[in-house]
Amino acid sequence: MSINRRQFLTTLGLTTIATHIAPVIAEIQTSPNIIIKPPHLKIGDTVGLIAPAGIIEPKDIETAQQALSKLGLKVITGAHILDRHGYLAGKDSDRAQDIHTMFADNSVKAIMAMRGGWGCNRILPLLNYPLIRKNPKIIIGYSDITSLLLAINARSRLITFHGAVATSTWNQFTIDYFKNILFDGEKLIMQNTPTNEGKIAIINQGKARGKLIGGNLSILAAMVGSPYLPSWHKSILFLEDIGEDIYRIDRMLTQLKNAGILNQISGFIFGQCTNCQPGDEPSFTLIQILKHHIQPLGIPAWYGSMIGHIKDKFTVPIGLEVEIDTDNGTIKMLEAAVT
Repeated sequence: MSINRRQFLTTLGLTTIATHIAPVIAEIQTSPNIIIKPPHLKIGDTVGLIAPAGIIEPKDIETAQQALSKLGLKVITGAHILDRHGYLAGKDSDRAQDIHTMFADNSVKAIMAMRGGWGCNRILPLLNYPLIRKNPKIIIGYSDITSLLLAINARSRLITFHGAVATSTWNQFTIDYFKNILFDGEKLIMQNTPTNEGKIAIINQGKARGKLIGGNLSILAAMVGSPYLPSWHKSILFLEDIGEDIYRIDRMLTQLKNAGILNQISGFIFGQCTNCQPGDEPSFTLIQILKHHIQPLGIPAWYGSMIGHIKDKFTVPIGLEVEIDTDNGTIKMLEAAVT
């Protein structure tokens, strides 16, 4: 065989292989199973404010604009942000449309909920998840916004953020985590400081790795059985809540256990349970209830992280790989959450 012929056949073989490999690479790059990170924020970027749950007042928008302008961000508001429909900030279809509009608008670099309340679960079937995946951007909030964060992570495969809403207390602790993670793209270690409210309480000692998934316990429990939750396999589950009697926390954790969620996770964090009281009846303490459910799992776990209805808030990336360490009460990001 001549050298030229051998080279031709070799080239032909490589071309054939490349022809078969190229579609595979393209499929990998566009696979719906690959997690997408949103682009980072920059000074001068525009944030879209939405009210996907409870009613807000015009003064809330003014307060949010002032807070975000100090961060160097511009603001636009959803068309239906001041709507009222019973206790909801507008009809379900209109609140969903505001989300679609913000994701489709190329000038909007992040989407922030004005407040929680109730209502996000109602609009999950109305959301256009392929549209959201094609236009990845930061979406952040907490409390009832848990529904959107988990559903978008599960169905659009986008990293979302459990953190401040527009009407939050924007103190230095909250601002630092918001800017370092969403502006600077840093891989942070989240840890309580001596000035934070409350101390951590270890449930099980150890370290664990996994995708960080969770949010408000009441909302998450209300989503069980729906197609809008991510995979729990080897995940780190974080929870928080407010104003719930201890027996209700017990009931909701039991629901997660009976649904097969707790036995899949590799680590557990309960942030803050603000104003969660035993009630007048004979009761357990909150830490006792957490130990009842989590200690038998034998996974690293603690209570007291700065996640929840509190002034000092972490910005928690949902769907990101992290490592937790109960001895220090730390959440270590293993990669940046934004591009």
